[in-house]
Amino acid sequence: MFKSAVFNLEEASKDQVQEFLNSFDTVLTDCDGVLWIDNNAIAGSAEAMNYFRKLGKRIFYVTNNSTKIRSDFALKAQQLGFIADQEEILSTAYLVAHYLKGIGFKKKVYLIGSNGIGDELKAVGIRHIGIGPDNVKPDFKNMKPSDLDPEVGAVVVGYDEHVSYPKFMKAASYLASEECLFIATNTDERFPKSGSIVVPGTGTLVRAVETCSERKALVLGKPNDYVRKFLESSGLDPARTLMIGDRCNTDIEFGVRCGFQTLLVLSGVTSTKDLEKMRKEQKPPLPDVVLPKLGDLISLTS
Repeated sequence: MFKSAVFNLEEASKDQVQEFLNSFDTVLTDCDGVLWIDNNAIAGSAEAMNYFRKLGKRIFYVTNNSTKIRSDFALKAQQLGFIADQEEILSTAYLVAHYLKGIGFKKKVYLIGSNGIGDELKAVGIRHIGIGPDNVKPDFKNMKPSDLDPEVGAVVVGYDEHVSYPKFMKAASYLASEECLFIATNTDERFPKSGSIVVPGTGTLVRAVETCSERKALVLGKPNDYVRKFLESSGLDPARTLMIGDRCNTDIEFGVRCGFQTLLVLSGVTSTKDLEKMRKEQKPPLPDVVLPKLGDLISLTS
């Protein structure tokens, strides 16, 4: 719609806001930093998403967060005031499980990740090991080949709060075999947080494993367009699809790659300062439209 420059929707006329709302039929939205931070909804986000639904828009929640199964994401959304169904959730844990199922994977997964991925793998009949702490022993460098599981045929890296040196050693050792698959959920640098504390994201772990294994991971989450395969069967029209996100280098780039319209909200990772720098340098990917937060849309429609 507004392809010539980043358009601040707050400065739009009523007619322009209506034109914007009429320009898409499907809404894809990121979750962390757009709809909520931790377990707190961002003001007005639920009302905005539910308003889209009232207008007849199709809704999909597209998240790089791999820590929960789809039903748990749906429950969280519902508890925070969003109308949401499990079938509308496209998480990276779900994508990993269905990618492996789709290629007929029969071996075992070594997982640097959480129960979200483990439960999604279990749901499609794929065995896995690695969840939970792998305590660092005084002689951890003396790990032996017998400490590795010969049935492992893939290493999957997602968010893991129990990451450790032994886990990196095992992942790299499995990946020494060229036949071992290497899959990552996403490469987000950090989690959206309201305070000044930086919480490293999955990208930190992925890069560590890529470095020590000297392999590159197949990344299934945004900005890669693998998720689009799950939407094509529903008759998705890219030109009439809106992608909402809080990161230019994942959400907005994903939307641009897929030919979607894009809306950046400044309530998460990408800040006003970041966006101004990108605009000044004309550094892509730039969003089509921008809002301080998604809930601001409600006041623009009243």
